[in-house]
Parts: sequence; C-alpha cells; structure tokens
Amino acid sequence: VESPAKGQATEMHATALRVVGWADPETYPLQKKRHSFEKLREWAHLRPRTNTFGAVTRVRNQISQSIHQFFHENGFFYTNTPIITASDCEGAGEMFRVTALDLEMLAKSGGPVNYSYDFFDKPTFLTVSGQLEAETYACALGRVYTFGPTFRAENSNTSRHLAEFWMVEPEAAFFDLADNMKLAEDFLKRIFKDCLNACEEDMQFFDQRIEKGKIAQLQSVVEKPFSHMTYTEAIDVLTSCDEKFEYPISWGTDLQAEHERYLTEKHVDGPLILTDYPSCIKPFYMRVSDDGKTVAAMDVLVPGVGEIIGGSQREERLDVLQGRMTEADLDQSEYDWYIDLRKFGTVPHAGFGLGLERVVQYVSGMGNIRDVIPFPRTPGNAEF
Repeated sequence: VESPAKGQATEMHATALRVVGWADPETYPLQKKRHSFEKLREWAHLRPRTNTFGAVTRVRNQISQSIHQFFHENGFFYTNTPIITASDCEGAGEMFRVTALDLEMLAKSGGPVNYSYDFFDKPTFLTVSGQLEAETYACALGRVYTFGPTFRAENSNTSRHLAEFWMVEPEAAFFDLADNMKLAEDFLKRIFKDCLNACEEDMQFFDQRIEKGKIAQLQSVVEKPFSHMTYTEAIDVLTSCDEKFEYPISWGTDLQAEHERYLTEKHVDGPLILTDYPSCIKPFYMRVSDDGKTVAAMDVLVPGVGEIIGGSQREERLDVLQGRMTEADLDQSEYDWYIDLRKFGTVPHAGFGLGLERVVQYVSGMGNIRDVIPFPRTPGNAEF
C-alpha cells in the first residue's frame, strides 16, 4: 500500500504473520547498536546478515565472475594447479606442512622425521602459488590462468595479510614485461568497471558508509592510464622526499607498506606500476635483465592497499635459470620438471599473481583484509 511516511514509497500490509525461525532478541548477538568490524569477526558465522558484509559478499562474487569472464574473452584456459605441493615457488620457506604422520609419536622420538613413512613419501606443503605448475600449461597451450586458495605461514598480523587467501595467476607464452603490464592494467580496469556497473547499490553503500568518494576514485582509475616507474626511480623519490619513514629505504631493499602508500597516495595519486627490481630481492624464476642487476619484474600498487599484483617475465634461458637457482641455494633435483620446460622447447613467457582479497578490499574501501573473506585465517585464529 502507499506509505504515508517519508523516505519510502510503499508499505507492506500484512494479513498474517508466521515465524519460520525464531531468534531470541535478548541473546541474539547482532543487536540494533552498531558493532565494530573487529567484534563482528568473532561472529563470522552471523556477520553475513549485516548490510556491510552482504555488500562485501556480493561484490566479491562479482569480482570472481569478472575474473573468469575476462580471461575467457581473452583466450585463456582455466587450469587447476595442486593445493598440496612439494615445491616452493617463492623460495621463502614460509609454508604449511602437510603430513599424515602421528605427531605425538614424532614428539616422543625426538629424532629427524623419516618421511618415507609419510603419505607422500616426502615433505609436502600447502601451496604458496600455482605459478610454476601454470607455466607448464602456458608453454603448451599458450595462455592459461589458475584461480584458487593459497597459503602463507607468515606470522604477519597486519590489515593486509592472511594465512589463507584466493589468488588468480595468469601465464602467457610469448609475453614480455610490457605485455604483462598491459594485461594487468586491462584486467584491473575490467574488474573495477564491472563492479561499478553491476553492483551499483552496493558501491553506493561503500561510498556513503565505508570510504567517501570511492565511486569517483574507481571511475577515475578506469578512465586514466596507470602511472609507471622503475624501482630505481621509486628509490630516488623516497630518499629525496621530506616524509619520515619508520623503515629506512635504500637501493636493494624491499619496499614496505608505508613506502608503497606514499608513492600511490602522495606522489602519483593513483595506481602505479613499479618495474625492474634488484635481482637480489626477487625469486629465482624472474628474467634477469641485460644490466645483470635487475629482473623484469613488476608490481601494481594502489592507494590504501599497496601491492595488489606481483608478476614478471619468467626466465626462459636454461643456463641463467640454473645459475639463479644455485645463487638461491635451491636443490635443483627438486625442480627437475621445471628445468625440463627450458630443456625441451623453451619459449619466452610472463605472468602475475593477484590476491582476490586485496582487490575486494580496494574496491569496497574496507580497512582490514580480514573483513573481505568469509572466514579469515590469521596467526592464532582458525575458528569455524
């Protein structure tokens, strides 16, 4: 019926009411008063009922759909890579172990672990990336991407890190660094555009309740080209500015979140693609540049979040790859299959990884990455 009240056109005129599932208002955790996002994390099973997390879930769904649509339209094959793996793509060693051994018996024995008694007959881990396996299919099919859960055993209690998250990783044969950068920019712009068009009400909610001006910001990002800068140029900017950083920065050190935010929020005021990082701070598989000091790597940084994409042209030259593996003190026998890709018909190729949660965080304006995934996994927290 027509509503006599302001702010609404109609009202529902009920002739009967039947309670399907009763909730005691005295004990129901989600009271009328506003709860902090931190408090709502304690009720991760109930928070989807709130306006904020309903909007986050719908936008996350749209981003996931856009990912598949973009790659399908651009000739990429969706490929599934293993969750349980024996290789470490990042070479950092911060991985969750997978074992079927009796941990109580191991503790009593006190000796080294005999993996010949384990399920896989060797040490195995939860994957930190599907990149290496995706390369095998890119070198055969041309263009592929993988999209699935990823795990990092890093003791990072920050607003940008999770122990379990979702990552999309495209790999393309005959792509160089320039092709890779264009793909990343086109990809992000497609995601942002789809969210603005398909999630209009939810984006208005974020714009009004979470981060003022978010819609205008995303529209500007879609319309303008991303800024570009080499790592060396970024170091020059950071060392010559008047900003006081908590972490000192110099050539050969990795950028921290505060450095990334300064570059994107104060220097270029928008997304920034950084390239040509020192080889000493990047993984073994990135292609060494002609100067011998840098690699053909790229990171896409965005305001408020920092790194949202990390990628590179891969090292396709067998001798250079093996040299880099030796420098990284990696057991090459564990990477025989990866080396075979260079032995048997090598091709130039490139790719990147994009963390789904960081994209959702940027699109929504949510301040903490734990609030853009249904059940966050962080140090000391594995509830539900």
